[in-house]
Amino acid sequence: MDIKPAIEILRQKVPFAPELAIVLGSGFGSLADCPETKSGTTINFRDLPGFTDQTVIGHSGKMCFCEFEKKKIVLQAGRFHFYEGHPMSLVTAPMRIYGCLGVKAILLTNAAGALNPSLDVGSLLIIKDHINMQGTNPLIGPNIEPGSRFPDMSNLYDKNLRQQLQVAGAQCNQNLKEGVYVAVTGPSFETPAEVNAFRLLGGDAVGMSTAPEAIVAKHEGMQVAGVSCICNMGAGILETPLSHMDVLNTSKTIATVFETIVRKFVRNLVIATGPKILR
Repeated sequence: MDIKPAIEILRQKVPFAPELAIVLGSGFGSLADCPETKSGTTINFRDLPGFTDQTVIGHSGKMCFCEFEKKKIVLQAGRFHFYEGHPMSLVTAPMRIYGCLGVKAILLTNAAGALNPSLDVGSLLIIKDHINMQGTNPLIGPNIEPGSRFPDMSNLYDKNLRQQLQVAGAQCNQNLKEGVYVAVTGPSFETPAEVNAFRLLGGDAVGMSTAPEAIVAKHEGMQVAGVSCICNMGAGILETPLSHMDVLNTSKTIATVFETIVRKFVRNLVIATGPKILR
């Protein structure tokens, strides 16, 4: 996918280079309608060449560039999913764009199911690592320079940013646990046998996004953090059938707490200095 036309449009319309991007997953998109975005610049996905409309409920599909808690950021409401039939180049195109715009750090959020029975529905989980079960890697194909052909993933979810999320949570009286996120393709929910297998692999939560974006963001030289909203228990842990509307409703119940933590995190954010990939 050629992202150059989209980048040119953004550079013409956005008067600053954001230092942080926040991708808002299912149920969290309301943060992109906060007061700060009213004085910023909002671009709908459908207005960018090569992009398309969103097809998933809870994903509005827009980028809001604004000053938020005294930081210049971009709030991305919604994302593209592999299960929608999109190629990985489109799923991860926003990460490539943010890399070209000079974004230094990214916070990826999602709605997820609990694999670990100790997690509470309606809680937030900091992602410390992931297991990619989507059957492909977004870096397959010609390497996009100057990113490494074989990028290191040993500190994919940046330890420094995870610690800052912990501090923000504590300031909001929230004890945020850390865990391993298992990324599957979807769109069907997992079977009880799959949930049990993922638990045996060391997974704590399971969802249908995030891993491809995290890999490409790292390839672009960004520092990556991730947060999952635990919206349901994995299949077989409880007898209750799973539904996407229940996922949205649960994430909405914690949206206010999530926004408070995100504001604390952004306000006090310190991005570690280091070499940034230039394009």
